[in-house]
Formats: sequence, C-alpha cells, structure tokens
Amino acid sequence: MNTNEPNSESFDEQQSLQVIREMIRVSHKKLKNDGILFIVWGWIMFYVYIASYISSTAVLTFPLRKILNYGGYAIGIMGLAFTIYYIIKQHQKVQTYIGISLRYVWITLVICLMLINLIEANVLHKIIFELQHPIFMMFIANAIIITGGILRYRMMIAGGIVFGILAYLGSYLSLQNQLLAEAAAWLIAFIIPGHILFSKRKS
Repeated sequence: MNTNEPNSESFDEQQSLQVIREMIRVSHKKLKNDGILFIVWGWIMFYVYIASYISSTAVLTFPLRKILNYGGYAIGIMGLAFTIYYIIKQHQKVQTYIGISLRYVWITLVICLMLINLIEANVLHKIIFELQHPIFMMFIANAIIITGGILRYRMMIAGGIVFGILAYLGSYLSLQNQLLAEAAAWLIAFIIPGHILFSKRKS
C-alpha cells in the first residue's frame, strides 16, 4: 500500500503537468488565430494617437481635421463591432482556463483605466493628460507582459517592456510628443506581433 501511494502521487503530478501543457498549447494555437484582434486594435489605437499627434502639431484645414476626428470614431465603432462578432463566433469553440484568465486580465485593465480617471478627478479635481497618458501606458504594458508571460510569447513580452519604457520616457515629454510615443508603442506591441501571429495561423 505504501509503495503505491508515491507512484499514484507521481502519476497525478505528471498528469497535471500534461494538462497544463495542453492548455498552453491550445491557448497558443487560439492566440495565433486571434492575432487578427491584435492587428485590428493595434491599427485602431495607432490611428487614434497618430491622428491626435498630427492634429495637435500640424496646421490643418478644418475639413481635414474633421476627417481625422470622424475617421477615428468610424474605425473605433467598426473595430468594436468586429470584436463582438468575432467573440460570438468563437464562443462555442474550445475554452481553456488560460483563455478565460486572459479575458479577465484585459477586463480588469479597462476597469483600472476608468478608475484612474475617477481617482485623478477626485484628488486633483481635473484631468492632467500629461500625467494620464504615461499612467495608462504603464497599466497597458503590465497587461501585455502578463499576457505574454502566460502564453510564453516572447515577442509580446518584449512589446510590453518597450511599451513600459516609452511610458516612462513619455513622462519627460510634452503632451503632443506623448501621443507620438504612444502611437509607436501600439505599433511595436500590437501591430507587429499581431501580423506575425496572424501570418503563422496556418503553420
């Protein structure tokens, strides 16, 4: 009886590790398919911040300025609609603990960003955008690094680190240059990894 217990425990541990590896494999495979979401939201956020940078630094005609503003609203709405459609379409496919955990990471991020605005308004009685942007970027960088760590995706981890570095450097910059830094951060952390993931979806 005593000799069988260690073997049983050893088998259970090995079985648990195998389950964890399988969950990571399935989630990694799903992430390759979900690379399209990184591309979509990477380009949306890049457009928003690069358009804001151009609007705040360049001399534009009123119609062109309106086109840039309304273009951001349009692609944001389309991106949200596509994301909802994609999630509904993928809902009946394999759901893993890791996938669900990642969903909570990003939901928590959105809640934290909203709370930052509320706390800043309550304490300072105004929104200081030069402070808000770097703080937002730090929280986003943290979510990216956590996601990359869970999925063992080094490019995503590297993108999150770069995002965080740009957040720190942005604290030394004017608001206009912070917008440019954030646009670059989305390009590095979302668009490039997203295109690479999406290109490997059939491999």
